Amino acid sequence: MKALRNYIDKIKPNFEKGGKLHMLHSVFDGFETFLFVPNNTSRSGVHMHDARDSKRTMIIVVLALVPALLFGMYNVGYQHNLAIGIDPGFWETFFFGLIAFLPQLIVSYAVGLGIEFVAAQIKGEEIAEGFLVSGILIPMILPIDTPLWMIAIATAFAVIFAKEVFGGTGYNIFNVALVARVFLFFAYPLYMSGDEVFVRTAGAFGMNSPQMIDGIAQTVDGYSGATMLGQLSVTDATNFAEFSFQGISGGAVSIMDMFLGFIPGSVGEVSTLAILLGAAILIITGVGSWKSMLSVFIGGGAAVLLVNQFAANAVMGMPPLYHFVLGGFAFGAVFMVTDPVTSARTEKGKWIYGFLIGALAVAIRVFNPGYPEGIMLAILFMNAFAPLIDFYVVDGNIKKRLKRSAIKNHGKV
Repeated sequence: MKALRNYIDKIKPNFEKGGKLHMLHSVFDGFETFLFVPNNTSRSGVHMHDARDSKRTMIIVVLALVPALLFGMYNVGYQHNLAIGIDPGFWETFFFGLIAFLPQLIVSYAVGLGIEFVAAQIKGEEIAEGFLVSGILIPMILPIDTPLWMIAIATAFAVIFAKEVFGGTGYNIFNVALVARVFLFFAYPLYMSGDEVFVRTAGAFGMNSPQMIDGIAQTVDGYSGATMLGQLSVTDATNFAEFSFQGISGGAVSIMDMFLGFIPGSVGEVSTLAILLGAAILIITGVGSWKSMLSVFIGGGAAVLLVNQFAANAVMGMPPLYHFVLGGFAFGAVFMVTDPVTSARTEKGKWIYGFLIGALAVAIRVFNPGYPEGIMLAILFMNAFAPLIDFYVVDGNIKKRLKRSAIKNHGKV
């Protein structure tokens, strides 16, 4: 690392003011600060100093996403195997999911970082690091069959209109990754209905992996099937006890399968176990608030228990645990609700913010059969109210202290 540091210091003058490559200063600065923590510190005002800057914080979030990412890629291959009735082994299964997901990740980062690089050069500012997380979140919350051109358009829209127009990293009101998801939901609803999932098969990549159809080996391009929540939203069952979740192969899916992640769904959302491992990393490192995470489950659980009392169909009768392990509920609670920019920042506000998101997500799932997911829209809706929640929490604290001060002074008189 010392040799790299020396090399960076050697070429740095070329990118500083007066250097022949000064026009690329923002790009160089972004690369340097990605590798090394800057030595710059504030010299005026009151500031909290910490050895971990925002880039290091973002990297911790990315590391916390790794368990869900790795399992999600494996699950893509696993669902593909179920669809065509083969079992090539662990590594081939994982590799299949990897080559399905990798192009989406590359497009997301290329488009998002490209726009941020250009914006930084135009404004003469440092390159922000917020997209380190948004860039990986976007493909993780999209269906695996989402066309690359759609990901590019959605990423560009989210970075420009949900981030840069507000001032860049730290000033955006709405979660950038969720804006990309919602943009696709409204612009291309047939791809983003929330109740269908496309299982990539070998034909989609030009590979030769036959499926036995009527005793004849054939190569197929894909297989579409309803997600677990999608199945529930269209069932005719009058109560949840009569309903049974079905996997790609047609077999019953247990709640343990749902918890582990062996179900159709977006790469990031399928494994609740992997998501909880990421939550542990965020909580231990102090990057994510356990209060925000827990309050989402409390709010969602309370709403489900209330709805269960008036259950008129299988959706209304589904127990809380199923809500927690299906769809993006756990993923949103851990990686979206804890976003330090768009979420509530006061300690009491975190409880209120998370509770309302959980309750609203359940309400959308139960009362809107056209969109059986819910958590993503609930988070975006509450993003708009996070500042208001913090305002009233702070205002309430001020009034309480003024009242306490008045009583104390009155006692002295």
